[in-house]
Amino acid sequence: MKATLPLLLLAAPVHAQEICHADFRDGTPPKWSVEVPEGNYDVTLTFGGKDATDTTVRAEARRLVLPNFKTEAGKTATRTFTVNMRTPALPDGKRVKTNAREKDHLDWNTTLDLSFTGSHPGVTAVEVKPRADALTVFIAGDSTVTDQQNEPYSAWGQILPMFFQPGTAIANIAESGLALRSFRSQLRLEKILSQLKKGDYVLIQFAHNDEKEKGEGVGAFTTYKADLEDYVTKIREKGGQPVLMTPMFRRRFDKDNRLQDSHGDYPVAVRRVAEEKKVPLVDLHRHSESLFSALGPDGTTKAFVHYPANTYPGQTQALSDDTHFNTYGAWLLAKCVVEGIRKDVPDLAKRLTPGLPVFDPAKPDQPGSWSVPPSPPPSSVEVPAGS
Repeated sequence: MKATLPLLLLAAPVHAQEICHADFRDGTPPKWSVEVPEGNYDVTLTFGGKDATDTTVRAEARRLVLPNFKTEAGKTATRTFTVNMRTPALPDGKRVKTNAREKDHLDWNTTLDLSFTGSHPGVTAVEVKPRADALTVFIAGDSTVTDQQNEPYSAWGQILPMFFQPGTAIANIAESGLALRSFRSQLRLEKILSQLKKGDYVLIQFAHNDEKEKGEGVGAFTTYKADLEDYVTKIREKGGQPVLMTPMFRRRFDKDNRLQDSHGDYPVAVRRVAEEKKVPLVDLHRHSESLFSALGPDGTTKAFVHYPANTYPGQTQALSDDTHFNTYGAWLLAKCVVEGIRKDVPDLAKRLTPGLPVFDPAKPDQPGSWSVPPSPPPSSVEVPAGS
């Protein structure tokens, strides 16, 4: 990343009916934040100026909302997107039990946070307005879904916002290392239910960690299936719309370069609950099988976190992670999710950005065909839980 501006963090109180407006004509700051109450907000950015600009915008913990947006020299343009801001607080005085890595996580603080990167960032103004009528798409899941706060890790949940029109906010409650039971015990399901409005969606993707649980009676068609059914019931009782998702494949190939499944009966259990409970299903297991088979053993190393030592600050050992993704891999999986929504969740599909090209996982965009400027690198690389 080309960093030519000093770190600038602005903050101003915003009340329910007020509008926050900041003027950046003296130079686009790498980061900007404003203190706001919990909720959904429309953010309108003005781009452009004397020179051509190239800006990538992320919100909160690296949620990609606007990649590689360009303006010509002397031209200006505005773009609006909707951001969900939350805190760990619950209405009854309890708090979500966040993990150690979430201590300073931008998804759980009291500010709405933006970052601007690119070859020539050109944001000249930002306006923030409450959007109480926005539809919220909540996400419950694990490290393959969560908002990964640091490079080089990424997950599909933090790429998904770029595909939706204003008026739809993505609230990614997923966290590394969690299963259905631990997600609930940390009060994350309670957090979703406390904010859920009639008509909101909840995307549910687990199994990577659930399948590691041991004990009498624990299994795909027993505890896991029962917990999924309970999630569906509780979400529907609040007027929400659950969407079940099967887990994506890990990067495992045999000696003949054939992709190997590691999830056993867990994807089958998800499909069974979807059929029995009449819940929309996004079959990411099947989509990712096509995707990773098409990329092959070599191509998938460009989608997962595989980097030689010293690629990132504090990374003294090579990274060879066959569960977690970089931004390119997360983007491909987010495109799989979008295709699943278009096929099986038609009412939600109406909120996707018009004109999105159809994506065939069996014919993926090759490595190097798409990229965004990285976020500022961390002082050290932290491997997500749940590998």
